[in-house]
Amino acid sequence: MMIKSGRYIGVMSGTSLDGVDVVLAAISNKFVAEQSSISVAFPTELKKRILNICQGQETTLSEVGKIDRELGTLYAQAINQLLAETGVPAKDIIATGCHGQTVWHEPDGEQPFTIQLGDNNRVAALTGIMTVGDFRRRDMAYGGQGAPLVPAFHLAVLGHATEKRIILNIGGISNITALLPNVYVKGYDTGPGNMLMDTWIWRHKRCAYDENGDWASTGVVNQSLLKAMLFDPYFRRSAPKSTGREYFNMQWLDTHLSNIKGISPQDVQATLCELTATSIAEQILLCGGCERLIVCGGGARNTFLMQRLATLLAGTEVGPSDKYGLSGDNMEALAFAWLASRTIANLPGNLASVTGADRETVLGAIYPANTDEK
Repeated sequence: MMIKSGRYIGVMSGTSLDGVDVVLAAISNKFVAEQSSISVAFPTELKKRILNICQGQETTLSEVGKIDRELGTLYAQAINQLLAETGVPAKDIIATGCHGQTVWHEPDGEQPFTIQLGDNNRVAALTGIMTVGDFRRRDMAYGGQGAPLVPAFHLAVLGHATEKRIILNIGGISNITALLPNVYVKGYDTGPGNMLMDTWIWRHKRCAYDENGDWASTGVVNQSLLKAMLFDPYFRRSAPKSTGREYFNMQWLDTHLSNIKGISPQDVQATLCELTATSIAEQILLCGGCERLIVCGGGARNTFLMQRLATLLAGTEVGPSDKYGLSGDNMEALAFAWLASRTIANLPGNLASVTGADRETVLGAIYPANTDEK
């Protein structure tokens, strides 16, 4: 089977809940090229309601259903906005790959499952574009973690025949893809990315994020707190593994802080930044290290965090994916546009060596557009 060449749309909203990223891409068997993109902020009230259900809080099926529908509407509006701004008609789009908003991810329980909200029926109906969604559960049906799924895309667009490369995505959670020549691809969540830092600075300064890591840079790392957090069993678990907000959240942080007295807010921020940098660096070294660390996601814009990574990984070239022609902000949205093209072509989208699934498999469910809407 061959990928159907043409234009696709990818939609991604991650654990950081900083917005909906929408990308328009030209995709074929030989290339993936971003043509345009937008980012749409979450309505404040909707973001609050998502946070109210994604850390184990009690909720109702009514609330889950309403959020599912509202997210579907938000995704569709963002897609239509991108099309209006670019002048590209919906009929020119082969399909949309819409990841949805993860509200719970539990791949290691007795009954593993993952939940992404955002009604793809609504997306298809409001855009008139075939939509592909629900990517993660097919991998889990074959015993996989359902995450991360982007490493297959990393391999396709950033793999190198001789150079040791690791792709690092720092979103709410950090994950790596080890692209080492003549070795099966590895990829997994290393632990917190921006999520704890974002939540902490919001609590104290009502800022959505620590721009450039400026606040963290004013603090001093508390070694006792750092050591206690790094002792968490997740960091010692072998891959495949994945995690999310349901595990690394403010309750997790507050539990650790309860044992530390007299620590200033900026010192906590500095320590959280060091937690992200150290947990990433340790896993990269455990993979055997690399010559080139290619960083994407919001964390790539955190100057202080990038400096810490470069220091901890001396001898490794550390730089943003933008240097390689791939937007660090849109990498995941682009990946799900690509995964949609794979689904429609009946081609596998996961890497069993990454997720731990029994086999590679076609991912996702297809929500066709009505023919009179195209």
